[in-house]
Amino acid sequence: MRTREATLAVLLSGTGRTLDSLISHIRRGELPARIGLVLASRECPGAAIARSAGIPVLVEPGRLSAARLESVLRQHDIDLVVLAGYLHLVPIPESYRGRVVNMHPALLPAFGGPGMFGPRVHRAVIDAGAHTSGCTVHLCGDEYDTGPILLQRTCPVLPGDTPETLAARVFELEREAYPEALATLIRQLPAPEART
Repeated sequence: MRTREATLAVLLSGTGRTLDSLISHIRRGELPARIGLVLASRECPGAAIARSAGIPVLVEPGRLSAARLESVLRQHDIDLVVLAGYLHLVPIPESYRGRVVNMHPALLPAFGGPGMFGPRVHRAVIDAGAHTSGCTVHLCGDEYDTGPILLQRTCPVLPGDTPETLAARVFELEREAYPEALATLIRQLPAPEART
Protein backbone atom coordinates (compact mmCIF):
# COMPACT_ATOMS: atom_id res chain seq x y z
CA MET A 1 0.00 0.00 0.00
CA ARG A 2 1.22 3.50 -0.84
CA THR A 3 2.81 5.55 1.95
CA ARG A 4 3.56 8.74 0.03
CA GLU A 5 1.62 11.12 -2.16
CA ALA A 6 0.94 10.15 -5.77
CA THR A 7 2.09 12.21 -8.73
CA LEU A 8 -0.74 13.06 -11.11
CA ALA A 9 -0.80 14.08 -14.75
CA VAL A 10 -3.93 16.08 -15.56
CA LEU A 11 -5.06 16.04 -19.20
CA LEU A 12 -7.34 18.87 -20.27
CA SER A 13 -8.61 20.90 -23.20
CA GLY A 14 -10.63 23.74 -21.71
CA THR A 15 -11.47 25.90 -18.73
CA GLY A 16 -9.47 24.09 -16.07
CA ARG A 17 -12.31 24.12 -13.51
CA THR A 18 -11.58 20.54 -12.50
CA LEU A 19 -7.85 21.22 -12.31
CA ASP A 20 -8.53 24.22 -10.08
CA SER A 21 -10.70 22.08 -7.82
CA LEU A 22 -8.02 19.37 -7.55
CA ILE A 23 -5.35 21.97 -6.72
CA SER A 24 -7.60 23.28 -3.92
CA HIS A 25 -8.15 19.80 -2.48
CA ILE A 26 -4.40 19.09 -2.56
CA ARG A 27 -3.57 22.38 -0.83
CA ARG A 28 -6.12 21.63 1.90
CA GLY A 29 -4.52 18.22 2.49
CA GLU A 30 -7.63 16.37 1.31
CA LEU A 31 -5.94 14.62 -1.62
CA PRO A 32 -2.58 12.88 -1.03
CA ALA A 33 -1.12 13.93 -4.35
CA ARG A 34 0.88 16.47 -6.29
CA ILE A 35 0.27 17.45 -9.90
CA GLY A 36 3.48 16.78 -11.77
CA LEU A 37 2.24 17.69 -15.24
CA VAL A 38 -0.66 19.23 -17.08
CA LEU A 39 -0.95 17.98 -20.64
CA ALA A 40 -3.23 20.18 -22.74
CA SER A 41 -4.52 19.44 -26.23
CA ARG A 42 -4.36 23.19 -26.99
CA GLU A 43 -3.58 26.49 -25.35
CA CYS A 44 -6.53 27.07 -23.05
CA PRO A 45 -7.48 28.60 -19.69
CA GLY A 46 -6.64 25.29 -17.97
CA ALA A 47 -3.03 25.54 -19.15
CA ALA A 48 -2.87 29.09 -17.80
CA ILE A 49 -4.20 27.94 -14.40
CA ALA A 50 -1.50 25.27 -14.27
CA ARG A 51 1.27 27.70 -15.14
CA SER A 52 0.09 30.17 -12.50
CA ALA A 53 0.22 27.34 -9.94
CA GLY A 54 3.78 26.45 -10.96
CA ILE A 55 2.77 23.17 -12.62
CA PRO A 56 4.70 22.13 -15.74
CA VAL A 57 2.54 22.33 -18.87
CA LEU A 58 2.95 20.44 -22.13
CA VAL A 59 0.72 21.40 -25.07
CA GLU A 60 0.32 18.53 -27.54
CA PRO A 61 -2.30 19.25 -30.23
CA GLY A 62 -4.15 16.36 -31.81
CA ARG A 63 -4.25 12.76 -30.77
CA LEU A 64 -1.35 11.26 -28.87
CA SER A 65 0.04 7.83 -29.58
CA ALA A 66 0.28 5.40 -26.68
CA ALA A 67 4.08 5.40 -27.04
CA ARG A 68 4.30 9.22 -26.88
CA LEU A 69 1.98 9.36 -23.88
CA GLU A 70 3.92 6.69 -22.04
CA SER A 71 7.20 8.50 -22.73
CA VAL A 72 5.84 11.78 -21.33
CA LEU A 73 4.34 10.08 -18.26
CA ARG A 74 7.58 8.26 -17.47
CA GLN A 75 9.64 11.44 -17.88
CA HIS A 76 7.51 13.07 -15.18
CA ASP A 77 7.31 9.97 -12.93
CA ILE A 78 3.50 9.93 -13.11
CA ASP A 79 1.48 7.52 -10.98
CA LEU A 80 -2.06 8.36 -12.16
CA VAL A 81 -3.49 10.05 -15.25
CA VAL A 82 -6.50 12.24 -14.51
CA LEU A 83 -8.72 13.33 -17.39
CA ALA A 84 -10.28 16.73 -16.79
CA GLY A 85 -12.18 17.72 -19.90
CA TYR A 86 -9.67 16.25 -22.34
CA LEU A 87 -11.46 16.01 -25.67
CA HIS A 88 -9.48 13.26 -27.38
CA LEU A 89 -9.71 9.52 -26.85
CA VAL A 90 -6.67 8.59 -24.79
CA PRO A 91 -4.64 5.62 -26.03
CA ILE A 92 -3.79 3.89 -22.77
CA PRO A 93 -0.25 2.51 -22.61
CA GLU A 94 -0.10 -1.04 -21.24
CA SER A 95 2.00 0.12 -18.29
CA TYR A 96 -0.76 2.57 -17.28
CA ARG A 97 -3.77 0.24 -17.51
CA GLY A 98 -5.91 0.75 -14.43
CA ARG A 99 -4.25 4.11 -13.76
CA VAL A 100 -6.14 6.43 -16.16
CA VAL A 101 -9.21 8.00 -14.55
CA ASN A 102 -12.06 10.06 -15.97
CA MET A 103 -15.00 12.02 -14.61
CA HIS A 104 -18.16 11.86 -16.72
CA PRO A 105 -20.98 14.37 -16.05
CA ALA A 106 -23.77 11.78 -16.09
CA LEU A 107 -24.56 8.39 -14.64
CA LEU A 108 -22.81 5.85 -16.82
CA PRO A 109 -23.47 3.59 -18.61
CA ALA A 110 -26.28 5.88 -19.80
CA PHE A 111 -25.48 9.12 -21.62
CA GLY A 112 -21.91 8.24 -22.53
CA GLY A 113 -19.89 7.61 -25.65
CA PRO A 114 -18.47 9.66 -28.52
CA GLY A 115 -19.73 13.24 -28.60
CA MET A 116 -21.26 13.04 -25.13
CA PHE A 117 -19.52 15.88 -23.36
CA GLY A 118 -20.39 19.34 -22.09
CA PRO A 119 -23.94 20.63 -22.63
CA ARG A 120 -24.78 17.72 -24.97
CA VAL A 121 -24.76 15.29 -22.05
CA HIS A 122 -27.12 17.37 -19.93
CA ARG A 123 -29.40 18.06 -22.91
CA ALA A 124 -29.61 14.29 -23.52
CA VAL A 125 -30.49 13.65 -19.86
CA ILE A 126 -33.25 16.29 -19.93
CA ASP A 127 -34.60 15.15 -23.32
CA ALA A 128 -34.77 11.56 -22.07
CA GLY A 129 -37.02 12.64 -19.22
CA ALA A 130 -34.62 11.31 -16.59
CA HIS A 131 -35.49 12.26 -13.00
CA THR A 132 -31.94 11.73 -11.73
CA SER A 133 -28.52 12.67 -13.05
CA GLY A 134 -25.11 12.96 -11.47
CA CYS A 135 -21.50 12.14 -12.17
CA THR A 136 -19.39 9.03 -12.62
CA VAL A 137 -15.70 8.55 -11.85
CA HIS A 138 -14.34 5.58 -13.76
CA LEU A 139 -11.17 3.93 -14.93
CA CYS A 140 -10.73 4.41 -18.65
CA GLY A 141 -11.07 1.68 -21.22
CA ASP A 142 -10.24 1.75 -24.91
CA GLU A 143 -13.50 3.47 -25.90
CA TYR A 144 -15.14 6.65 -24.65
CA ASP A 145 -16.76 6.36 -21.21
CA THR A 146 -16.02 2.69 -20.66
CA GLY A 147 -14.12 1.01 -17.85
CA PRO A 148 -14.90 0.06 -14.26
CA ILE A 149 -16.91 2.59 -12.26
CA LEU A 150 -15.17 3.80 -9.11
CA LEU A 151 -17.80 6.15 -7.70
CA GLN A 152 -21.09 7.82 -8.63
CA ARG A 153 -22.98 10.73 -7.06
CA THR A 154 -26.55 11.69 -7.91
CA CYS A 155 -28.72 14.78 -8.00
CA PRO A 156 -32.30 15.40 -9.14
CA VAL A 157 -33.23 16.68 -12.56
CA LEU A 158 -35.64 19.49 -11.71
CA PRO A 159 -38.65 20.71 -13.68
CA GLY A 160 -37.52 23.57 -15.89
CA ASP A 161 -33.87 22.53 -15.84
CA THR A 162 -31.74 23.66 -18.77
CA PRO A 163 -28.42 22.03 -19.71
CA GLU A 164 -26.73 24.93 -17.92
CA THR A 165 -28.62 24.64 -14.64
CA LEU A 166 -28.22 20.86 -14.57
CA ALA A 167 -24.52 21.18 -15.43
CA ALA A 168 -23.99 23.53 -12.49
CA ARG A 169 -25.63 21.06 -10.09
CA VAL A 170 -23.63 18.14 -11.46
CA PHE A 171 -20.35 20.07 -11.30
CA GLU A 172 -20.86 20.65 -7.57
CA LEU A 173 -21.00 16.86 -7.20
CA GLU A 174 -17.89 16.44 -9.37
CA ARG A 175 -15.88 18.82 -7.17
CA GLU A 176 -16.21 16.37 -4.27
CA ALA A 177 -16.53 13.04 -6.07
CA TYR A 178 -13.35 13.25 -8.14
CA PRO A 179 -10.95 13.95 -5.24
CA GLU A 180 -12.69 11.30 -3.12
CA ALA A 181 -12.36 8.64 -5.81
CA LEU A 182 -8.74 9.62 -6.53
CA ALA A 183 -7.82 9.46 -2.83
CA THR A 184 -9.28 5.95 -2.61
CA LEU A 185 -7.41 4.89 -5.75
CA ILE A 186 -4.14 6.40 -4.49
CA ARG A 187 -4.39 4.40 -1.26
CA GLN A 188 -4.68 1.23 -3.35
CA LEU A 189 -1.62 1.94 -5.51
CA PRO A 190 1.43 -0.13 -4.76
CA ALA A 191 4.34 1.68 -3.14
CA PRO A 192 6.73 3.08 -5.78
CA GLU A 193 9.43 0.50 -5.06
CA ALA A 194 6.87 -2.30 -5.61
CA ARG A 195 6.06 -1.12 -9.16
CA THR A 196 8.02 -2.21 -12.18
